[in-house]
Amino acid sequence: MKAKVVEDADVVTYVVVCDPGDEAFSSLVQFARSEKLEAAQITAVGAFQRATVGWFDPAAKQYRRIPVDQQCELLSLVGDVADSDDGPVVHAHVVLGLPDGTTRGGHFLEGWVYPTLEAVVTETPAHLRKVLRPDIGIALIDLDQSEP
Repeated sequence: MKAKVVEDADVVTYVVVCDPGDEAFSSLVQFARSEKLEAAQITAVGAFQRATVGWFDPAAKQYRRIPVDQQCELLSLVGDVADSDDGPVVHAHVVLGLPDGTTRGGHFLEGWVYPTLEAVVTETPAHLRKVLRPDIGIALIDLDQSEP
């Protein structure tokens, strides 16, 4: 994985490029932690050898894993980064294009890059905080604990 700042002002924009064989989700988490991101948006395109998306099951309070065990295009990745007790948390959703033109989508759990993943990460000067919501089962941005 490589990263570069392409703008440096109140809003900082990075370009993150993953190499073939990188696991994209953990690479984005690693990047967010190395830069100590507290509030950012992520968009990306690329492709995966295989990937796993998730569908949040409210009754079980967990994600159902949906494996995509074939080469697929990353048509869209949209997400955010917010701070938590454990450091920066990446939350992203993806749409994957399959060879027959159909799509799979959901919460991004993992993706094994081939040939590339090209992400734009835009950090804002705000501080966003994710807090576990036991009633729902996941951590969500808590605006009462976030700062502009």
